Amino acid sequence: MKLTGAEIIVKELIRAGVDTVFGYPGGQVIPLYDALYKEKGNIRHILTAHEQGASHAADGYARTSGKVGVCIATSGPGATNLVTGLATAYMDSSPVVAITGNVPLSLLGRDSFQEVDITGVTMPVTKHNWIIKRAEDIVKTIRMAFKIASSGRPGPVLVDVPKDLQVAEIEYDEDVVLDEDEKKEINKEDLDKAIRMIESAKRPFFYIGGGVIRSDSSELLNRLLELTDSATCSTLMALGAVKSRNPRFTGMVGMHGTKLSNMCVNSCDLLIVCGARFSDRVISNASTFARQAEILQLDVDPAEIDKNIYTSHHVIGDIKEILSRLISHFDSNPLDHHEWIENIQRLRERYPMKVTTESRRSREVLKALEKILPENNVITTEVGQHQMWAAQFLKTIRARRFLTSGGLGTMGFGTGAAIGAQMARPDARVVNIAGDGSFRMNMNELATISRYNLPVVILIMNNHALGMVRQWQTLFYDGRYSETTLSTPVDWIKLASAFSIEGRRLSLSDDPGAVLEEVIAMGKACVVDVEIPLDDKVLPMVAPGASINDMIGFIDNEDFS
Repeated sequence: MKLTGAEIIVKELIRAGVDTVFGYPGGQVIPLYDALYKEKGNIRHILTAHEQGASHAADGYARTSGKVGVCIATSGPGATNLVTGLATAYMDSSPVVAITGNVPLSLLGRDSFQEVDITGVTMPVTKHNWIIKRAEDIVKTIRMAFKIASSGRPGPVLVDVPKDLQVAEIEYDEDVVLDEDEKKEINKEDLDKAIRMIESAKRPFFYIGGGVIRSDSSELLNRLLELTDSATCSTLMALGAVKSRNPRFTGMVGMHGTKLSNMCVNSCDLLIVCGARFSDRVISNASTFARQAEILQLDVDPAEIDKNIYTSHHVIGDIKEILSRLISHFDSNPLDHHEWIENIQRLRERYPMKVTTESRRSREVLKALEKILPENNVITTEVGQHQMWAAQFLKTIRARRFLTSGGLGTMGFGTGAAIGAQMARPDARVVNIAGDGSFRMNMNELATISRYNLPVVILIMNNHALGMVRQWQTLFYDGRYSETTLSTPVDWIKLASAFSIEGRRLSLSDDPGAVLEEVIAMGKACVVDVEIPLDDKVLPMVAPGASINDMIGFIDNEDFS
């Protein structure tokens, strides 16, 4: 059967189980969009307002569904507009396939109109990328793209297809078979040593990262915590892997984590690091991090071993398989660390996570939201103070239901991610918790929400400032507020109305519960402008370069748990 290259690409997307793609058409992908038009009964295209929105939407779709997200852009500026989204997915290990068009092969390298070397541009922020030079390679390349994006440590890949290959007619060979990768077995000696380390520890403590969620290993992790009688902290990316109210969970670790988690890291004798990469926002001063402990790292990616922190031992392999094999051993050999667990409980009582007066209003708003959200909710965030408040105050977060840009810290991520999450879970109530600074970077995606009638709620925590930068300027730059005050009188409700989207205001004196209950009950899109005091802060906080035990603002007498 002869098909055009573009038709083959679409056939391969459908074969890979793709039901939704996000993108924006342009001159060098017209053949691909024509092929999508012919298959619109089998694959749905979501037209975003900007290519960056498409990349974030594909990322949000992937994080929520556990499948590979797909985005499409034309050459030149269309392709480069994907870069921030690809870097975001790369840092957070999210499987995304980006397909870009390019000028015909004969025009490559000639500074042709809208030509850019997108494979060169994206090499540092993708797991792999290709520019296809022969139409006969399309099938194999697309299949490789999906395989690489989803295997091992997931991540984004990019496939660049010159326009002449999209229109070329070739025989569609559906029988292309990829070479089988050599299965990398978990080293038994490494695993046996890890077991001995856990068995000999008197104060074991787990530090879990996003790899636990990416590998769908939350249930296994919880089982292993019981069998080894251990407690755990988590990174921002692992929130939801263990329920917040689980007595074995000490909270988030690091710069804006809990005093309890940071103290446990520095007082345990074995730190078991599971699917985490020792981010600087967690370890802060490396010379003081977990200084009393041996460190056992479990990770699928060999490149993460000894990169930021030297480990005592490590096991390389799929997290799900490692946890399963550890459970097989400890099922018949459970451990008892009651003294250590009791000590953690005493520390929990002595150092409860408390809300300061400087973040009380954000806590009131987010707790009111949590009370009225249906169980099938998905929370996305932009980046900044509101992001950390959401992580600190929301206690019903579940795996794959809290989407945030942790590694790259991308302002503008949340609304695109919310669109992707809503497409992946049309039954869910999706809420994007935003700051007024971040939302300025992606407010054009209200057009997408309106176009497809998506019931996404945008909760703008509005302090008329770039809040997190201002907080740093207050604490470390003597209050020199250089370009962080957003005094432009933007009316977010009128903006929403321009897109035929409902809007509500929530002033400092309003009852957040009443307003938010009305918003959620609407069952449709709404922008909520939430007034927040200008100098509210995210506390506690570890100052840059300090030990994670030294936390600023661990004060007040109101327990928010």
